[in-house]
Amino acid sequence: TDQWAAMIKGDESYAGAKSWFNFESAVRDVTGFSHVIPAHQGRAAERLLFSVLAAEGKVVPSNTHFDTTRANIEYRHARALDFVVPGGEDPDVIADFKGNMDVDALEKCILDHGAENIPVVMLTLTNNATGGQPVSMQNIRETKAVCHKYGLPLFFDVARFAENAWFIKTREPGYADKSLKEIAREMFSHADGCNMSAKKDALVNIGGFIALNDDRLAQELKTLLILSEGYVTYGGLAGRDLDAMAQGLKEVLDENYMRYRIGMVEYLGERLNQAGIPIFNPPGGHAIYINAKKFLPQIPAWQFPGQALVAELFIEGGVRACEIGSIMFGYWDKDGQF
Repeated sequence: TDQWAAMIKGDESYAGAKSWFNFESAVRDVTGFSHVIPAHQGRAAERLLFSVLAAEGKVVPSNTHFDTTRANIEYRHARALDFVVPGGEDPDVIADFKGNMDVDALEKCILDHGAENIPVVMLTLTNNATGGQPVSMQNIRETKAVCHKYGLPLFFDVARFAENAWFIKTREPGYADKSLKEIAREMFSHADGCNMSAKKDALVNIGGFIALNDDRLAQELKTLLILSEGYVTYGGLAGRDLDAMAQGLKEVLDENYMRYRIGMVEYLGERLNQAGIPIFNPPGGHAIYINAKKFLPQIPAWQFPGQALVAELFIEGGVRACEIGSIMFGYWDKDGQF
């Protein structure tokens, strides 16, 4: 109700609207970063970021890149590399923080490619493409230590930062008595910047942003923003959208809300496990991932079992799902094997 009210009160002045200052204040309050750059959604923020940072010959490591992140990096002819911890991609491994970065593999990547060829290291919180699995605070610190050792900036993809904070609170020793906001602020304190699709953990229909502390990079991003998104005080968004994001960033850190939201996913995961449906375990933050390869073993990868499953779900039950597999991350070897 407060978010609807914020939208109705949205200030639609072309520049310098009250809605902009509400939004900027809310992002700074959660992240602690000094520069806030709005965009109309997450992939637009990624395009801005990698238009400045990525180029041919460059490498961008991550625990696991989201699909639009990878696409924006590869569009710039750079390479997006994933280094999730061992077992992080195995649906049957049970662990608290399967989204963690493999810090040893990250350091090897830096040594192999040279720090001068790595413009930024990304950490996706939660790790969306591997089942919405969380990243521990310890792993965030360890990843930051490697980046600091080689003088590399660390950016977070924080589409689901509040979910990640919840898992740290409920699974990592020493955080049970901390608020979600305190945990989030500690997470962000280890980063040099972040990008966000606000359609997730800001609870809005549209919107995104980049937040960072680097003055020079911020100026480059703002200059590019004006070419495609609009002034830095609205970034392609109406005032109502900015106010909705500001309110959403507050509400998503309400522990009662997050307990309910994560509880729904756990409930569905438990029921599917009981029914013998192969899923990515343990259930992550925002969704249940069905193991289509195991659920439909008669369909080879090159005939897209995940896509077949989501189509059948819609035909049979009117449920709209999405495939995260051989189409979204479709890599094929020279023999045509996925």
